[in-house]
This record gives sequence, structure tokens and C-alpha cells, in this order.
Amino acid sequence: MLELRNVSKVVGGEMHIAETNLTLQRGTLNVLLGPTLSGKTSLMRLMAGLDKPTSGTIHVDGADVTGVPVQRRNVAMVYQQFINYPAMTVYDNIASPMRLRGVNAATIDREVKKAADLLRLGPFLDRLPLSLSGGQQQRTALARAIVKNAGLVLLDEPLANLDYKLREELRAELPKIFAESGAIFVYATTEPSEALLLGGNTATLSEGRITQFGPTIDVFRRPKDLITAVTFADPPLNTISLDKRGNLFVLNGAMSLPVPQGLEAQPDGPYTIAFQPHHLALKPQTSEAVAAPARVMVTEITGSESFIHIDFADRRWVMLTQGVEDIDVDDAIDVYIDPRHIMVFDTNGAAVTPALQRAA
Repeated sequence: MLELRNVSKVVGGEMHIAETNLTLQRGTLNVLLGPTLSGKTSLMRLMAGLDKPTSGTIHVDGADVTGVPVQRRNVAMVYQQFINYPAMTVYDNIASPMRLRGVNAATIDREVKKAADLLRLGPFLDRLPLSLSGGQQQRTALARAIVKNAGLVLLDEPLANLDYKLREELRAELPKIFAESGAIFVYATTEPSEALLLGGNTATLSEGRITQFGPTIDVFRRPKDLITAVTFADPPLNTISLDKRGNLFVLNGAMSLPVPQGLEAQPDGPYTIAFQPHHLALKPQTSEAVAAPARVMVTEITGSESFIHIDFADRRWVMLTQGVEDIDVDDAIDVYIDPRHIMVFDTNGAAVTPALQRAA
């Protein structure tokens, strides 16, 4: 078990990590999700022992390891920018952690070839890293982390440089590999879709703070605040400020939404309404759906999906629809919102939506 107790990191008077408490169990996959400069790498460096916290303590299985250097910890770390030993073959790169531990040659050979097969490196074991493509070099670094059999495995956007097919395969395989080893697996990403594909637990980060931590699907479906909801949305979350008046959320006569069941007793006044792009539709999906008149700004067609950027009441929204939608710029259209799928936040950004009302 890895515990961060009231850990913070200040560099040159600038807060990189605000006071953080976090507990990660062995055999679990834990995703750090947040935009660039949200603190993911800083947090991982503290976990690894590459940096010492300004305040607070770090514990592994109950033992205080604060200040213990990374060389004395059983940690494996892989960055987006791969790091290999240029004078060693791919085989020797992968084998190096086991050789340092004094593992016998037969075991080394078996484990190296097993990891190489998983990462499609079998034909390149006798080559030097600099003769490989960037993706092949990254796979070499990943294979070295796999065979190290570390108790803590930290992967900082490790798949960004790989091709789509291999990236999808590894997203499915890596959690299984490290879970079987009993390691604590921490994976940093800027992509909400990647967090959902990996599953496990997710910690959302914003400006050096963990805004929420829990099972990935729960954090996605039931964000505790608007910051977490925005962090866990790609395409961007659609939001608008509305006033609650009795059983309706209203916008200057332009639109009114029924207040979701369970929120009737909330005080009247301003709230932020938010919903995912796939919860906007060109046709009403239910009898409860509410029409919002909008103007088309941009249409992006990917083949299987269309992203329609619209303007509603001077707010830029994105609608995600299945298939090809040939809609011209500046077209006036009605889009439909299902009140059952909205999230509601108060003026402080705290969620007030009943948990059972949330949908994926």
C-alpha cells in the first residue's frame, strides 16, 4: 500500500502539489487524469522518490519512506519520452533490471522473450535502440518496466508515441500484467477516454490538486464538483448558467428545463447546468427532451461520428452524433436535451445532482 499523507510540493515559491492525501492499494490500477501542468508528473515524482515533498510524509506498507531515494525503492517508471541505454541491445536493455538483482540467466532469457513477444519486439532483440523507430524504443522501455517486477509502476503518458492499434492492445493488456504481479500501477494521461478504457480508479487533477478519487466510472458519472466534471470530459463539457424557479431551470425565456427529481427542495437561484456532448441530440430521444434553438458554427465528420459545434445563447456547445450529419455552417437547428442526463452545480461549483439521476 502506498500512502501520501498531507503531501505538498512547493518549487521557487510556486505550488506544484497542494496538500494531498491519497491511498493506493497493491494490485490496483490508478489513473491520474488532468490537463498538461495539472500536477500529474510532479505527483508521480514524489511517489517514486525522485523528489522530496515540501511537507507531509509518504508511506509504503506502513513504513515512512519520505526522503528515501528512488535507487533504494522498488519502483519502475516509464515516461512519454522514452529512456533506453543506447550502447546496449534491446535484449540487454530489457534484461538490465533483472541482472542488477542477480536473477539467473535462464529466468532472464524467459522473461525478456515473454515481454518482447507481448510488445512486438521479438525481431529487434539484437539491435541497438537508436536503430529503432520511436514507437519501438518506447516499447523497449515498457518491456524493461514489465520485467523489473517492481512494487510501484509509474507510467507517465507512455503510449502517446505508439500507433493506434498497438496503443489499444496495450491499454487492455498492461493493467492485467501489473495486476497479476501485485504491483501498484499508476498511469498518467490527459485523455478522459483513455482513463475510461483503462478502468480501475481515477484521480482527477487540476492546478496541483486532486479534485476527486475513486472507481473510474463513478468519478465520470458522479463528479463531486464542476472542475472534476470538466476534467473528465472530451469533447469539452457543455455548460450554461440557469435560474431555478420552482420546478424549472429557466434562461430568460429562451429555454426552460424541468428540475430533476430529487432537486425540487433546492433553493431557487442561479445554478450551472452541465451535460456531455453525446447527451445532445438532433431529435428528441424521450418525451421529456427539451428543444434548444441553436446556430451551427462548425461540423466535423470523422466517418463514424459527427461533432457539431453550435452556438446557444452565446454559449459554445458541442454535440456528438453517430454517423454523418451534413449540416451547413450558420444553419438554424433545434437540439434536444434530456433533463435526466444533466448535472447541476451550485454557485460554488459543488454538485447537487442526485447520484441516481446521473447517466453515462
